[in-house]
Amino acid sequence: MTLLRRLAAFTGVAVAVAAVVAVVRKEQQHLRTSRSQRNADVARLGATVGRHYATTAARKLFASAERRIELDNERELRTAEAVAERLGSMKGALMKLGQMASYIDDALPAPLRDALSALQSNAPPMSAELAAGVIEREFGVPPEQLFVQWDPQPIAAASIGQVHRAVVLDPATGDERAVAVKVQYPGVGEAVEADLRNANLLGMVLQQGFGGLDADDMVEEIKERLIEELDYRLEATNQQLFADFYRGHPFIHVPEVLPAFSGATVITSELVNGSTWQELQSWPQAEKDLVGETLFRFVFRSLYGMQAFNGDPHPGNYLFHGDGRVTFLDYGLVKHFTDDEMGTFIGMVKSAAYDHDQTAFRRIVQAAGMLREGCPAPDDEIGEYFSQFYESVRHDQDVTWSSEYASGIVRHTFDRTSPIAQYATVPRAFVFIQRINLGLYALLGELQATGNYRRIAEELWPFVHGPASTPLAERERGWLAHHPR
Repeated sequence: MTLLRRLAAFTGVAVAVAAVVAVVRKEQQHLRTSRSQRNADVARLGATVGRHYATTAARKLFASAERRIELDNERELRTAEAVAERLGSMKGALMKLGQMASYIDDALPAPLRDALSALQSNAPPMSAELAAGVIEREFGVPPEQLFVQWDPQPIAAASIGQVHRAVVLDPATGDERAVAVKVQYPGVGEAVEADLRNANLLGMVLQQGFGGLDADDMVEEIKERLIEELDYRLEATNQQLFADFYRGHPFIHVPEVLPAFSGATVITSELVNGSTWQELQSWPQAEKDLVGETLFRFVFRSLYGMQAFNGDPHPGNYLFHGDGRVTFLDYGLVKHFTDDEMGTFIGMVKSAAYDHDQTAFRRIVQAAGMLREGCPAPDDEIGEYFSQFYESVRHDQDVTWSSEYASGIVRHTFDRTSPIAQYATVPRAFVFIQRINLGLYALLGELQATGNYRRIAEELWPFVHGPASTPLAERERGWLAHHPR
């Protein structure tokens, strides 16, 4: 019996039962909720269908938004029980690991690659009726009454929810506004939590490919972050933090959240049109180079400026507008770092890529828990082993990212013939740092993005604050003048 089948045997029935019981309890609780009170809350939003003319800019945006998925009526999920059954059989939250692995699949050891490959599929979308039921339970009225206009056809799907278009009356201004409404699958929380109770088995899989790995911290960090992803209120808060930080930025855009239309299972934010990752692939290379630079700046500006980053570098989480402008979506997997953790990250990159001080670098990675005491390798070999992560920014020269770069890092890290690998591990603080690095590098490689990333990095590094080195950096100057770095 394979490990995945064991996982299914351990969790499949429990997931379904837990989800059904939880949904029944939620239904009973909602029945006890005062419908009149909920209706009064909604009435205050003033969202009356048909009240305004269909000539507003918001409705035009609503009408012009392109569908990105189509429902397969034979596969769509119609009940919470179906959600639980499907997510249970796919290993709900563990599917995220399969999505992570898809960026670097070729570099993984065969046992690990085979185990994770079955976890890469998204769930099919909810039926229109099931999605409407989530809205009604959250707000006390069906979407046709909550929104001025509601599209029952989803425009995007994710691992634990899907996105619909709508038009609302903005409570702050009274104006119509086109919005994206992210709706969580009913029962998905119970399915994911049941999976994570057995997630320690992940350590068995991971240790097959990484001989020195102490998987306990890694698994605990993954469990904590993925449980947070179920909390749409937390996700909405994180998204608004990013929107506030980047407000007015010339080429980085984060959609604003509408709190009045958001809750535990629904997030409503401004609707944005743009080109998809697949469409971007046909653009001229110069445009791809600009996109690559924007992705890089977003990741490391967020890390050094906010002490946080969005830990889900998935191609479906971006919309592209040309001239380097990108909209960044989905804030369900945000990691916030402490001052001490940031000090470690900054010390590592400074010693490895800026000062080229291998002795200092070894001291830092040992103190951080990335390298256990007693490794017999000399400092320069330790530095070389970990330097793959910094290769693109170590020298003042143009580099072209390749699809083999991220895979090469993983292949190097999982090289069990290296004596250093037996002493190296991934502490909790580094789990999603590594994910964002590898995910970002893989995306830049797919774009074949070219640029002097050393000079770009020096603009972002808090110990340098180098001068503007590209046209995008020149465009950013005005924003930086009124914004902390």
